[in-house]
Amino acid sequence: MKPVKLFSALLFSSLPALAAAAPKVVTDIAPVHSIVARIMEGVGEPDLMVPPGVSPHDYSMRPSTAGALQDADLVFEVGPELLPWFADTISSLNQDAKVVVLTAVPDMQVLEFDEEAHDHGHDDDHDHDHEQHGHADHDHDPDHEEHAEDGHEEHEHDDHDHEDHAEAEHDDHGHDDHGHDHGPVDPHIWLNPDNGLEIGRAAADALSEIDPDNADAYAANLEAFASEISTLSQEIEAKIEPVAGAGYLVFHDAYGYFEDRFGIDSAGWLSASDASKPGAGRLTEVREMVRSGEVVCIFSEPQFDAKLVETVREGSGLRTGVLDPVGFDLEPGPELYGQLLNGIADGLAGCLADEG
Repeated sequence: MKPVKLFSALLFSSLPALAAAAPKVVTDIAPVHSIVARIMEGVGEPDLMVPPGVSPHDYSMRPSTAGALQDADLVFEVGPELLPWFADTISSLNQDAKVVVLTAVPDMQVLEFDEEAHDHGHDDDHDHDHEQHGHADHDHDPDHEEHAEDGHEEHEHDDHDHEDHAEAEHDDHGHDDHGHDHGPVDPHIWLNPDNGLEIGRAAADALSEIDPDNADAYAANLEAFASEISTLSQEIEAKIEPVAGAGYLVFHDAYGYFEDRFGIDSAGWLSASDASKPGAGRLTEVREMVRSGEVVCIFSEPQFDAKLVETVREGSGLRTGVLDPVGFDLEPGPELYGQLLNGIADGLAGCLADEG
C-alpha cells in the first residue's frame, strides 16, 4: 500500500494547479455581448440575454436566461432607455451581481433624441406594431416560439419559473402603457465604434475588479480590441466618405451615433421607435420627401416586414437597402461587433452610391 500512496502523492503533486473559475457574466444584447466576449477571450464566455432574431421589445425571458441572471457575478446592460424592466428583473433575481449600466459610463458619448420630432412622429395611441415582427421564431432562438404569444401580447414573463416577479416588474415599468419607448436618451450607443471601445474599457475594468487573477488577460484583450476598433473605423470612413452627401431614409431613428461619428445624416425616418407605428402625419411627411427627390434610398430592417417601406416608395423609383442595428442575423460572438458596423457601412455605401 505504501508504494501506491507514494505514487498517488507524486502524481497529484505533478498536476498543474486548477485554474480559477471564470466569472459568470451576463449581457443584455448581442453587440454588447460581442464586445464583452472579445475582452473575455481566453478566460471565459459571457451569456447573452436577448438572442439575435428577437427584438428587445418583444423579448420574453426564458428559464435558462433567468438561471444565468441568478448565478451572475457581473451584468452588463445598455441602460433603462433600451430595456426599462431589466434593472428590476436583475434586482429580483440576483441582488449580489455587480451591474454595469453602459449609458452611465463616464466617458461614454450619449446623444439625445429630438423629442419634438418623436412626439410628432408617433401615432396618438402609441400602438406597438406587432404585425411587423415577422421573425419571432427565428432560427437563432428555437425556444422562443413557445413564449411568443404571451411575450408579444403583454411582454410578461409567465413562461418561466419567476412568475411571482412578472406582474410587479411590468406594473412598475408601465409595459401596459408602452413605457419601453426610448425617452430622451438615445440608447443605441454601440453604433459609434468610439463608444464600442468605451464598452470594452468598462468591461475590462469591471472584470479585473472581480477577477484580478485574469486582469492581465483582460488588459491584453482590450489593447488588441482598441487596435481593431481603430482599423474598423478607418475602413468605415473609407466606405462612407464617397456617399456622405446622399439623402436617405431609415426605418427607425436608431442610427444617430453612427451618423454623428462618420459625418452623415439621414433625411428622416419612418418610425421614431422600433416599438411603435409611424403616425399618419409622419407618413405624409415621408412621402413628400420621396416626391421631392431629396432622398435616393430608403432602408428597411431585417426584423420588420418591408411592406411599409414598399408602400412609401411605391411608384417613386427610390432604391431600397437593409440596415441592421442589432446583429439580427449574425452569429453571436467576438466577431459580431465588427460585422455589424461594417454591415451598416456596406448597406449605406451600396444603396447610396451614384449609379448615374
